Parts: sequence; C-alpha cells; structure tokens
Amino acid sequence: MSEPLSIPSKKEQVSAEEWQLRVDLAAAYRLIALYGWDDLIFTHISLRIPGDEHHFLINPYGMMFEEITASSLVRIDQEGNKVNPDDFDINPAGFTIHSAIHAIREDAACVMHTHTTAGVAVSAQKEGLLPLSQQSLFPLSGLAYHDYEGVALREDEKARLQADLGNARFMILRNHGLLTTGPSVAEAFLGMYILQRACEVQIHAMSGGQPLVQIPDSILSSIREQAKQVTKGMGGNLAWPGLLRKLDRIDPGFRD
Repeated sequence: MSEPLSIPSKKEQVSAEEWQLRVDLAAAYRLIALYGWDDLIFTHISLRIPGDEHHFLINPYGMMFEEITASSLVRIDQEGNKVNPDDFDINPAGFTIHSAIHAIREDAACVMHTHTTAGVAVSAQKEGLLPLSQQSLFPLSGLAYHDYEGVALREDEKARLQADLGNARFMILRNHGLLTTGPSVAEAFLGMYILQRACEVQIHAMSGGQPLVQIPDSILSSIREQAKQVTKGMGGNLAWPGLLRKLDRIDPGFRD
C-alpha cells in the first residue's frame, strides 16, 4: 500500500496573502475532483500572485487533484520556471495555454481548464454550445472558440489563442475541452460550474432523440444585463464560502 505524500508546510514561508491564494487554489483542485471533472493528473488551474514579479501558482505534475494541498502548489515565473527548485515539476503543456492568457488579460487572475466528457463532446460538435438551457445563457453571453492545433506546446499558438479569446470569460477549445477565466478562483470556478452544466444538459437533451427547443434570440441578446442582475457579476464570491465549508466537512486536507 502506497504511503500518502508528505509535503512540508509552506504556511510560515509565504505571506498571508499568498497563503490564502494557495488555500483557494487547492480548494478548487479538490472541488474539480469532487465533481468528477478531473482527468487523472492532467489539466490545470493557474492563479496569478499579485506583485511586480508576475508569478503564478499551478499544480505539481504527477499529483492527483484530490491530493493537492496549499503547500504542494508550485510557484513559477512567466516562463514557467520554478521559483523554488525543490518544488515538484509542472506540465509544460499546461502552462503554454495559461501563460498566453495571463500575459494579455489583467482581469484573468485565475485560468481554469478541464477535459470533461461533456465538455469535450460539445467542443467536438460543429455548432458548439447551443442555447438549450438557462445555464447555457451565461456562457453564451461571452463565449469564445479556439480550433485544435495539437498538444499545446508551441509558442506560436499563443498569439492565435489570445486573439480567439479576446475579452471573453468562457472558451471552448475545439476537440479539447473547456476554459474559464476570472479575477479570482471563486469567479473562475463558478464560470466552469455553469459552463460544465450547460454542456451536460446539451448532451443529455440531444441523446433523447426528440426535437429540441432553443431559447429565442431576443432573450439571448439581453442576457448580458440579466446575468449581472442575477449573479452580481458571476456570483462566485457569494458561492465560494459555502464551497469551502463543504470541503472542510468532507475533505479538509486542502488547507495543509
């Protein structure tokens, strides 16, 4: 039987601000696992640390999302180099996508990317996300697409990814998965929750074999203002404390 990973605590080695960011990011990884959106050790959530250094936190390559703790997260620079050489390595493919977005979007402090079955399924459909549910309206208020170019390792793909994303907070990576951004972990997570649910509803609705009713364009055109009223932005900061309490009840190790 394998022994649990033992990661020395970084709580006394980092600022209180960075520690809170680490706790929030570790919580997001645990929640991704809890909801079944993880993909073994693959996919990533990155979080920018405030300051002139422009450093980021990202998951250590090789750890399951359910194992990730605040102390195990890796601090890296803009080129993806570890700030602490004793930390775990990271997945370079993950940072290529995330660094491209962080470089041009000051509002995208957190970038979240998943490979869920429903998300990849919708990304492979020619028309992408359809206005079939109330959940779909929020992503459709600011949704971008990026065509598949193979495993994300090439520097030249960054410019095309940046251009495709523009100012959107939601992106579907064709034949690949889902991506959301936010000014905080809370906002990016709620965005992913809603986008994921919209994809699940779409796949279930299409599997029923019956004609589908799409939401009228007149409603779609007004959804941006409605979204602000209903969620006070995205509403992530309202839901986040409850999600942390949920983890504290069932999986409190993320705070280590």
